[in-house]
Amino acid sequence: MNVGGYIVVAAAVVAAAIVSVGVVSVMYGAAATTITVPETITETVPVPVTVSDTSTLNSTEAEALLYMIEEEKLARDVYTYLADKYGTAIFVNIAVSEQNHMDAVMQLIEKYGLNITLGDYGEFNNEHIQELYNQLIAMGNQSLEEALKVGALIEETDIKDLQEWLTKVDNPDIIQVFEYLMRGSRNHLRAFVSTLENLFGIKYEPQVLSQEEYEQIINSSMETGNPGHGYGPTQ
Repeated sequence: MNVGGYIVVAAAVVAAAIVSVGVVSVMYGAAATTITVPETITETVPVPVTVSDTSTLNSTEAEALLYMIEEEKLARDVYTYLADKYGTAIFVNIAVSEQNHMDAVMQLIEKYGLNITLGDYGEFNNEHIQELYNQLIAMGNQSLEEALKVGALIEETDIKDLQEWLTKVDNPDIIQVFEYLMRGSRNHLRAFVSTLENLFGIKYEPQVLSQEEYEQIINSSMETGNPGHGYGPTQ
């Protein structure tokens, strides 16, 4: 998807997240600034797959899983790079989430006998995803502010992409996992938007989602528990 002159890809996130408050020291400009910002803390338990092993995949569902595993890897790799560059807690925590989500998608890949060999950090089988990774890194390299915008853009796009995948798949396993991913993306979008405002006084403007859907997400609570159909905490 082309957004704001850049091609961007969805980045899925871990199934469940809660927010705590931490004190983070950030180097920006000539001096270090200590500020209280929200940090995303994620569950480490992969999404359980409960559907019978007799379920089968169609070609679109297989494509969805094979693309999503590299998309999850892209997110993990981008956030790992930005965590190393800026030393900001939000990137460290969400990179861990992305690894957990890769594990959840890989669980389905292995369950259904699909084959993929993942590359090292920053290396992808899919040429399109490789190009996307390179572009996102270039954007994030400009400044911490731009890096946080990259995070928000990734999560925003992920929500849109997952919505589209869910209109194309029927397999209950995939629906279960993708709904968890989308809930996590909403949580991480909230975290990036909040951090941009706390650190830089910037009100993020949605690039992919409609203004109405974006505001509905941002103005609702962080989501925990089992996946639900609305926004706000689920039990």
